[in-house]
Order: sequence, then C-alpha cells, then structure tokens
Amino acid sequence: MPLTKRIIPCLDVTEGRVVKGTKFLNLRDAGDAVELGTYYDEQGADELVFLDITASSDKRKILIDLVEQTGEQVFIPFTVGGGLRSVDDIKEILRAGADKVSLNTAAINNPELITEGAKIFGSQCIVTAIDAKRVHVDSPEAAKDKVVVKTANAYCWWEVYINGGRTPTGKDAILWGEEATGMGCGEILLTSMDMDGVREGYDLELTKSFSERLDVPIIASGGAGNPQHIIDAFTLGKADAALAASIFHYNEYPIEVVKKQCVKAGIPMRV
Repeated sequence: MPLTKRIIPCLDVTEGRVVKGTKFLNLRDAGDAVELGTYYDEQGADELVFLDITASSDKRKILIDLVEQTGEQVFIPFTVGGGLRSVDDIKEILRAGADKVSLNTAAINNPELITEGAKIFGSQCIVTAIDAKRVHVDSPEAAKDKVVVKTANAYCWWEVYINGGRTPTGKDAILWGEEATGMGCGEILLTSMDMDGVREGYDLELTKSFSERLDVPIIASGGAGNPQHIIDAFTLGKADAALAASIFHYNEYPIEVVKKQCVKAGIPMRV
C-alpha cells in the first residue's frame, strides 16, 4: 500500500503573530498562531509547521511560551523552527510540546548539530529546512561544483539562503541536502524562494530533483495557490508532503477541500 501524502499548513510567526509574504518580503498579518494551529488541527491537517522567521536574523531564541501554548492545543505532529542553535535548544523545544525541530541557519553554521540532534533525539525529530533560489547558467559546465539541472528553457542550480532568506551561502541546495541526510536528518523541508507567496505553483523541478536524489521524505514548500498545485507537487514534483500557508490562512481552500481533490486525483491521503 503506498504511503499517504501529507498536507501541512505553515505558520510563519514573528512577534507572536502569523504573517505571510511574497518571496520572503512584504509580510502581512494572518492571525494568532495558537488559534490558527488549533483550527488546522480540527480541519484535518496531517501536521503543522511553526517557523519563528525572525529569530535567527534577530539572533534571539524562539518564543518558547508560544510553542507551549500551541503544543497544549494541537494534537497532530508539530514541527518548530527558527533560532535553534544547540542541542539544549532542541531539547527545550521538544519538551515544550513539539514533535520535531526544523534546522536551517544553525545547520549550515554548525552541521554537527544535525548529527548530535539525530543521535540524541532520533532522525525522525530532525528536519533540515532548505531555502533555495535558482541561479541560471548558460551550460552545465558553467558551474562545475554544482548540480545543474536543465529546466523548461534554461539551465540552473539552486543556492541555499539562510537567516530567513536574507543571506546567500554559495552552497548548492541539492548537495547540501545530500550532506544533511548523510549526517542524520530524517526529512527535508524544501522552500523555493522564487515561488514563495507567488501562488503560481511549486518549483516542481526543484522538488523532483531532491526527491529523485535523496531517500528521506521531501516536504515541498513555496508557491501553492490552489489544490491543483498541491496535486502537482505530489505527482510531478514527487513530494511526500505539501506545505502551504496563504491558501489556508485566508480560508480560500479549506484543508478538507484540498484533501478531497487530492483523493479524486488518485493520491493516497488520510481523510
């Protein structure tokens, strides 16, 4: 029996409020984090992701009381990321009620954190979040140390960004994903910075490239504008889970509606 695919609402949080932007910019308010988390649990979401999007760039710790409040109200698996820098930080978040932690900036700055976290808490608790942006090149030879992919009309590779999408690293996203998986992370949360908030569909070539090369679940993120985009992420992008924000936050497509359309398209799903 095929593994069921997952629908995951994402709560991007800053100062306790859920926000949503476009390509990581122009944030607008989308509501109270705990209220939205509870609502999505009741609506039938498979999991929830809670990202404190300014914790790393502000060099502060995550809002632990918000995690505790959400953990008390939400009974589906719950991933928390943003501002986690040490094993103690991970322990604190898991104790506060999270099931998994998402490491992005800290994983790049200190890759050992993935290994240590997986060893202590188990690979299933450690999610590596990768914010990736296309870099177009003229030919595969133009970027010898990168994984260059032929897309619809050009060649490109994907660069990893950190600090909430503010800082380019020069790292190839696919190679970094392979490295992180080798160090023990159990899942990749893959966000296309090019498509984030644009609502024109996921970067299917990015998601597919990861899914075909890595043997851990890939969560597609960035670009969902309607249920068909989520179906495409599963069928064409070969994703294991689809993360979305705008279409759920503003209640355009309730989770139940999206799931029914996925099932109709032949996608195995918990309903």
